[in-house]
Amino acid sequence: MKLNFSRNFTPNLTLSQRLSVVFSVLLLACCGASAWLQIRANDLHEEEVVQALSKDLAEHIALSTELITDDGLRPDAVRRLFGQLMVVNPSVEVYLLDKDGRITGQDAPAGSVKRERVDLAPVRQFVDGDPLPILGDDPRSVNARKVFSAAPLRAGGRDLGYVYVVLLGEARARLDARVAASTILRTTLLSMGLVALLGLLAGLMAFALITRPLRRLTEKMRHFDTDAEPTVPPAELQPVLKPQPPDSLDRHDEIVVLEAAFGQMAGRISEQWRALRQQDQQRRELVANISHDLRTPLTSLHGYLETLSLKADTLSDADRRRYLDIALSQSRKVGLLAQSLFELARLEHGFVHPVLEDFSLTDLVQDVFQKFELGAQAKQVRLTANLSTPLPMVSADLAMIERVLTNLLDNAIRHTPSAGSVDVDLRHRDGKVAVTVSDSGPGIPAELHENLFRRPLSFSGPSTGGGLGLLIVQRMLQLHHSQIRLIERAGTGATLYFELPVARF
Repeated sequence: MKLNFSRNFTPNLTLSQRLSVVFSVLLLACCGASAWLQIRANDLHEEEVVQALSKDLAEHIALSTELITDDGLRPDAVRRLFGQLMVVNPSVEVYLLDKDGRITGQDAPAGSVKRERVDLAPVRQFVDGDPLPILGDDPRSVNARKVFSAAPLRAGGRDLGYVYVVLLGEARARLDARVAASTILRTTLLSMGLVALLGLLAGLMAFALITRPLRRLTEKMRHFDTDAEPTVPPAELQPVLKPQPPDSLDRHDEIVVLEAAFGQMAGRISEQWRALRQQDQQRRELVANISHDLRTPLTSLHGYLETLSLKADTLSDADRRRYLDIALSQSRKVGLLAQSLFELARLEHGFVHPVLEDFSLTDLVQDVFQKFELGAQAKQVRLTANLSTPLPMVSADLAMIERVLTNLLDNAIRHTPSAGSVDVDLRHRDGKVAVTVSDSGPGIPAELHENLFRRPLSFSGPSTGGGLGLLIVQRMLQLHHSQIRLIERAGTGATLYFELPVARF
């Protein structure tokens, strides 16, 4: 069975708490390792110092005339001398070794010697002067190794073996153990605990400072509800939610940069969410208003058709024609509204793509004028085209630009009173053809300027926008990477302006 220890170990801990736990464990481990290394370094230093100071001790013993006669070693003298040395310095243990390393002389208590022979390799290194410390076998232990002093023992020109002196013997080890248990270990543990405590406090303070921006950022992000609106006063969100200028950020602090990035993201999400809510509200109102706008002409159409059906035998020819004219007028109104909505939907959802071709905008304006000539004459509105010559050809979708000019002229004529004028001006400017359509009507009210090219909420009653015609014009020009603008001129009617790219040959 597989266990997830990491999840079970820190089920409810925050990031700061997890970092603190990991840091504490690592700090204790480092302190323990440091204490062990310190004790070990002190032991090695002591061994090196003791061995260096007692380096010639074995040699002095080997040169003693009491140990050797012409007949060889004197066992009684050896035991007496070894006993005296060990009484004077209880930390040393003296042994005689033969040429093979076997112990041939010693004054240790019975049963304390655990080895019969000593490895001579370290002894030869010591005699040859290799760097200290050098550890050799401890005869009173099965596997322990200690610092020593050694010297060859010769008599009558013959090698008899070695004098082998363990410098830190069993008595010294027992004393060191008691002292270490009572003083050194306690001091070391106290020092390690103090260092660990100071390090832990410093680490916790560092973690608190490092994670403070993250905690602040997390707290601010919690205050966003499902509507992406803050539930705390805006002043409290200012440090996070307000995008910071790039020059004011510390680019060397990744958390500060992350905090600023989250603030910008939160601001964009909030703006986009509010825009979506506004669009959704507009869509709901649009559907309701379209239903109302369609219901009125359809109700009128249905009423007149029902009257014609029920009273066909009693109505006069004049009344019948009048009812039919009204019904046809309402039917055309419904048809135009449905066609405009369908065309706008196709434009907004990317179902229509411009087919670019080169054509003369002058000829197109004249053709559009011909379509409105009779209507303008009936309303006594003068149509004027101001064309600069020569005017280059433009590259655009001919049908779309014709629809743009048709909608603009239709709006201008409808809002221009009798004896007024509608002017179309074409100019070549900076590689583009500028088109200006102006009229002498009452102009567009100032309260409609902001929403002039936005989707209207109603099509039959008062509107806060410019109507479907201007919205279709804007969408078609946007497909040509152009924009229509309202030019405000004091004392005149409405003036609309857009540009088209010149054709490249």
